[in-house]
Amino acid sequence: MKLLIEMGHPAHVHQFKHFVREMQKRGHSVRIITTDKEVTIPLLNSIGLDYDVIGVNQGGQVVSKLISLAKSFHTSYKISSAFKPDIYISRGSFISGIMSRLLFKPHIFFSDCDHVVFLRKILDPLVDTIISPSSFQLNLGSKHVKIEGYKELMYLHPKYFTPNPAVLKEVGLTEGERFTIIRLVSWHAHHDVGQRGIQDEIRLVKELEPHCRIIISSERPIPAELEKYRMKVSPEKLHDLLYYATLYIGEGATTASECAMLGTHALYVNTLRAGTTDELGNIYGLVHTISDPREMRSEVLNKALKLLNDPDLYTKGKLKRQKLLSEKIDVTAFMIWFIENYPDSMKQIRSGVDVSVRFKTEIKETPLEVL
Repeated sequence: MKLLIEMGHPAHVHQFKHFVREMQKRGHSVRIITTDKEVTIPLLNSIGLDYDVIGVNQGGQVVSKLISLAKSFHTSYKISSAFKPDIYISRGSFISGIMSRLLFKPHIFFSDCDHVVFLRKILDPLVDTIISPSSFQLNLGSKHVKIEGYKELMYLHPKYFTPNPAVLKEVGLTEGERFTIIRLVSWHAHHDVGQRGIQDEIRLVKELEPHCRIIISSERPIPAELEKYRMKVSPEKLHDLLYYATLYIGEGATTASECAMLGTHALYVNTLRAGTTDELGNIYGLVHTISDPREMRSEVLNKALKLLNDPDLYTKGKLKRQKLLSEKIDVTAFMIWFIENYPDSMKQIRSGVDVSVRFKTEIKETPLEVL
């Protein structure tokens, strides 16, 4: 089988890296196309995956974006014509969608963005199957498959991820030392337009610093006085750091969800709500969403201090993680089965067969072993 996977963002690299390697081990041919955006290419290089660059992410004027998009379509078409994939896989891409239609091949994408309604109206005709978490708030009809799992489990499930405590030494920490990671987004993504997040980074850092060390990860420029807090480890080590963190405060839903997979309590600060983060808060108590702009300035600090005042916060987070893992599936294993058996796998699910039980794994890790 030949698979063409489009990875247009660093998060996509993390999501599909184990899937790619396992499919290659099984004898399938996998071609990766990517856009030069943020740290996507350095991540692909760091984990040793081959790829073709089809374009560069363009900010600024609409004209330059359209020219860049046209070049990406052209490059993608040349690659597709030579490679002749059997299936296209993406996180919801116009390029893969249109290529799949031109070459009459199925397009499967994984989505947990239940808030991007406008783009979905354009993209849905270009896709054959949409896979989403059960927390996805929309029902997209017969092409929609909901699973008991999250995209973050494709790379943060214990089967694939083991935290490395060596990262603590890189940032001047020791095991057991309390620290909070604050993450600020660029607000350049299409779904970020008109949204708001953390209001006063300087005040937040000053108020929290007496209670723990502070590390800042930021996609946007930060005040000069906060530069000394900036995270100085390579991007692929962020998840190790998140695992050992006492608390996470951030504006990105994906990183907040990653924290939940790792058993780290998270404050998700954004006026944009998401089904996944809501579920991770309501059912597992690992993500606390603060979305009312009138309350952000005070509520973020109050909630953070309340959590940090709990001396057992870290251990409680790892116990909550145990519950989450016991109730969700190995999403990478599911994707392997689904793709290898497609379209019969889709027919099984449509017929009402519960396939999820075969992808649940026994978690042997105990809270004492991970402290």
